[in-house]
Amino acid sequence: MSELAWALVAPLNIFLFLVVPIWLVLHYRSKRRLDEGLGESARVRLEQSLTQTEQLAERVSTLERLLDQEVPGWRQP
Repeated sequence: MSELAWALVAPLNIFLFLVVPIWLVLHYRSKRRLDEGLGESARVRLEQSLTQTEQLAERVSTLERLLDQEVPGWRQP
């Protein structure tokens, strides 16, 4: 073989026998984690966030009602 071919064989072998297997393992591990869905702690945090979001929406609604009563034109620039 020519010197150019030998220069390409070593990087190609390193890629095929070292990088590709690691890449495949990491890829399928992340796919499996995505397929599992939310864990219990993530589900609890999500429910807490939803509850807090509802509370904040109620507060904004109350503030808008108060501003409508006190300052009728506050929505217009």
